[in-house]
Amino acid sequence: MLLVLFKRIFGGKHDTSAVTTDSKITPEETVELIRNGEASRDDFIATYKPYIAKVTSRFCKRYVDPARSDEFSIALAAFDEAIGQFSSQAGKSFLGFAETVIRRRLIDYVRKEQRHAGSVPYSAFDLDDEEELTVNPVEMKEAMQRYAVTQDAEARRLEIMEYDGRLKQFGITFGELPDLSPKHTDSRILLISISKLLANSPELYEIMETKQKLPIKELCEMAGVSRKTIERNRKYIIAISLLHNGDFPYLQEYIRSQEPPQQEQSQVKGVRA
Repeated sequence: MLLVLFKRIFGGKHDTSAVTTDSKITPEETVELIRNGEASRDDFIATYKPYIAKVTSRFCKRYVDPARSDEFSIALAAFDEAIGQFSSQAGKSFLGFAETVIRRRLIDYVRKEQRHAGSVPYSAFDLDDEEELTVNPVEMKEAMQRYAVTQDAEARRLEIMEYDGRLKQFGITFGELPDLSPKHTDSRILLISISKLLANSPELYEIMETKQKLPIKELCEMAGVSRKTIERNRKYIIAISLLHNGDFPYLQEYIRSQEPPQQEQSQVKGVRA
């Protein structure tokens, strides 16, 4: 399955007559062959897609999905640009040169994305790094921080969309959660504790998943609450249990902040919703 996934991300089989993993032909020689029309430019780029993805992820300091990432597309175009600009007379390897071009284009991209974010350039801090690339550490740090905030916001938006889809399977929508949430803190803590009991019980959770309803009797016994408490807050308990067991790191931060200390969770019976 993983092999299929990687083939979809990086492409299928390619004609590697000019470039293969065990070939003695160097990237520098291959670039020369490409310019002379003796090797395939597309095949060469396809072969180095994993390398391009690695450079892009290192720059962004996070995993970059080649199938959906704008940064990867920019890095791919930069690698293609490097093929045309590379000079073997410069005394530098092609891959080192390509990484420099990729970094330049990604820096341009980040700066462009942050153009309207009130960024003030600090030209006095401009430096030339070991690859003769002019960078401004202060400006880049601020730009990357703002860019990270933008990425987090997008990740939260996608997470909410996915969570909303899960809720709809149970006849609940994300938009109605504020109305479902108990107004009193102790009641909310109680229901979150009950939802965690449900989420941590594979048997009961499977019943909820397969039958699309709560195992009310079992939950009443486990939590020591009345049937009325479970029935009245059915949707909220389901919603929070889905959150506990789903891949929703941003949204899970919310319920973690609402959870009582571990020693208090054993005293659930003493609280009524």
